[in-house]
This record gives sequence, structure tokens and C-alpha cells, in this order.
Amino acid sequence: MNTRLTRTLASVTFALAVLCGLAFLGTAATHMLDDGAVCVETGFWQNAALRDDLPVRAGVDASSSAARLCQDGPSVGQRAADLGGELPWLLFASLALLLFHQLLKAVLRQGPFTDAASRRLSVLGWFVAVGTPLAGLVVGWSRSWLVASMAPVTGSGPTITGPQALVLAGLAAVIMGKIMREGVRMREDLEGTI
Repeated sequence: MNTRLTRTLASVTFALAVLCGLAFLGTAATHMLDDGAVCVETGFWQNAALRDDLPVRAGVDASSSAARLCQDGPSVGQRAADLGGELPWLLFASLALLLFHQLLKAVLRQGPFTDAASRRLSVLGWFVAVGTPLAGLVVGWSRSWLVASMAPVTGSGPTITGPQALVLAGLAAVIMGKIMREGVRMREDLEGTI
């Protein structure tokens, strides 16, 4: 096992997790203190030629060609919903990287085929498998609410956004963690009989 490479990867992973966490905090703070317009894209009237007839609230600039709505002087709820389109993925990335860092630390301390490493791999897998659609749902719900707050008749419901293929990667990590755990038990049984 190449411990130097694993140690370097663990350090880089931790640094990336911290950077994602700082980006999460910085984006939240600066965005909530910003007094500019809040914009959101919607596919509801993307091809519509209804520029003057779009049913939007006061202070909303609607562009049907770009399917974009912008609210000047947004409310706190609108600003928070706009953040809901960005922050869940930063938080998800930061936590996933921290879990991966913990896995690498367990591998460095005890080796790759140990009970601790298999358990941490399973935890990381479950986090990715469950966290991916959850973060995507929060993003979709936030965007849907933001669109509805600017143009109340759009009727578009929340969607799940983001790279949903990560669910399969998470489930694969859970399965590999279980396989590794069984391998660890078999090795312990074999060592106990010798």
C-alpha cells in the first residue's frame, strides 16, 4: 500500500472539504447581506412570446426568451430561496469530502481491509446515496418556490436536480463496504483457527 499517496490524498481531501465549508459560509453570509436583485430561470414559458402578458408580481422583470425572472428588492424569503439553489450542493460536497477524509485516515491507521475502513466506506456510501437526492430536492424546491413567489401562476412543482448518478456510486460504496466487512470477518475466523 502506498501510504505517501494515501496521506497526500487525505490532506488534499481535507483541504477541499474545508474550502467547500468556507465557500458555504461565505456564500450564505454575502448573499444574505446583498441588496441586489434575485434571479431564477424557469422552463415554464421558455418558448412563449407573451412578454407583456406574463403574470408576474410587481418589481419582477421577466424575460420569456431566456425564461428568466428577476425580482428587484427581494424579500428575505426570496433571498433565502435563492440561496437554497446554491448552498445544498456546497454543504453536501463538504460533508462528503470530510467522510472520505475519515475513510482515508482509517486506512492509514489500520489498513484498507479492516472493520473500521469497511464501516466508514458504508457510511460514506449511505451519505452519498441518500444525500444526493435530498440535496437535489432542496435545490428544486427552493427554485420552484422562488419562481412561484415571482410569478404565482406558473404551477411548476419542485423537481430533483443535480447529478443523480451519484446515488448509484453511493450504493456501490455501501455494497463494497459490506463485502469488505465480510472479508474482514472471514480473515479473523481464519486467523482464529490457525
